[in-house]
Amino acid sequence: MKILFFKSILIILGFLSLLHAEIFDTEIAPFSKGKQCGKVLLLDQKVLEFKKIDGVKFSEISDLAYDAAKKILYMVGDEGKVFRFEATFGKKIEGLRPLDAVKLRKKHGKKFKKWDRDSEGLALDNTGRLYISFEGKAKIGSFDSKGSMIRSYPLPKKLREPANYRSRNKSLEALAWHPKYGLLTATEWPLKHKKKKAQTIYSLRGKTWYFKAEPEFKSGVAAMEVMDDGNILLLERSYVSLLDPVVVTLKKVYLNQCKGKKKVCKSEVLVKMNNHKGWIIDNFEGLARVGKNHYVMVSDDNDNFFQQTVLVYFEVKE
Repeated sequence: MKILFFKSILIILGFLSLLHAEIFDTEIAPFSKGKQCGKVLLLDQKVLEFKKIDGVKFSEISDLAYDAAKKILYMVGDEGKVFRFEATFGKKIEGLRPLDAVKLRKKHGKKFKKWDRDSEGLALDNTGRLYISFEGKAKIGSFDSKGSMIRSYPLPKKLREPANYRSRNKSLEALAWHPKYGLLTATEWPLKHKKKKAQTIYSLRGKTWYFKAEPEFKSGVAAMEVMDDGNILLLERSYVSLLDPVVVTLKKVYLNQCKGKKKVCKSEVLVKMNNHKGWIIDNFEGLARVGKNHYVMVSDDNDNFFQQTVLVYFEVKE
């Protein structure tokens, strides 16, 4: 009887621990789809529920970057916050543990003003230096391990003028580091002088690439990452209202296959996820490469009780 009693206690304690789990499994694909959808193979999906990490509120994650050598996954939040996780990836997410968090600051430790800290894009170069792009007052800077800005970088001429953006909240949404072209950025929606579907990738060294946005209404760039072959994995997101479908598209943009007078680059849809077609998706807007052909993407919970931070681990099939 004592053995049965202790077993019952262990079962109850295990159940209670699950109720308070900070990381747990989920599934975003329709059951009929299986694990491979288009050219994307879903490997693992986790809901991350943390109130605070290292005393900093964990919410509104907008982008990711991964240091494979140190096995550190960086997450940047909309309000000038960076979180570090110890993370290992294999056939699944094999380890994921929060380490610490910092609040971003200007040079010499000065605080960013509330309207000046809308951090959206995140990238690491080959030396491990961290770069962050901002909406609101559009800028790109490098930051040290304590969250202080080391330096800011001059933007291409068209990106310097606030009046060129369709709104303050539609500026430097995505950031990536390319071994050949350096820092790349993209605005969520095209600049005002562009057609609504005429999107651009900008290198801070002056080069530009053009591609067509997806046909869904208000489909905008949410994140991008450099692939193993030097092309771009792009995450586009379309959200109109609660009654309209949320559509998240993963596509490949070929930087060396740009033709015509306008030099529009070839793009290929890898998978299209639509919540009106059974996908359990929301505000996905972060992306990082974690291994050869392997990536993670993350959703922004908008600091809303009814939304979640979901980390999806996937492989792009050639």
